Amino acid sequence: MNKVLIVDDSLYMRTLIKDALGTIGHEVVGMAANGESAIDMAFELQPDLITLDNILPDMLGLDVLKVLKDEGVDAKIIMVSAVGQQSVVDEGLKLGANDYVVKPFTTEQLLDVVKKLG
Repeated sequence: MNKVLIVDDSLYMRTLIKDALGTIGHEVVGMAANGESAIDMAFELQPDLITLDNILPDMLGLDVLKVLKDEGVDAKIIMVSAVGQQSVVDEGLKLGANDYVVKPFTTEQLLDVVKKLG
């Protein structure tokens, strides 16, 4: 069972992702609505997996991703964002995201990506 941190400014999306991951046995250990909380929680909770929105109220998810990778956070990171321009997707992957899911997505699409990462 993986420990998961969900980062999204939308309570609806956080709940949707939490419920989806629960169906395959993942434990959501934290949910953050902004980048600063996400960074703090990533260090504190040491999750195995982080789902990370790109548009957050205080910073871009890409900036959060860069901080986490620069500071050696070991979690697998899936960007989950409505921003689907290829340049943004490429930048996320270049910065160290393991995958990128574009909203809107189906539960099955998200779970396929999570299962692929192990």
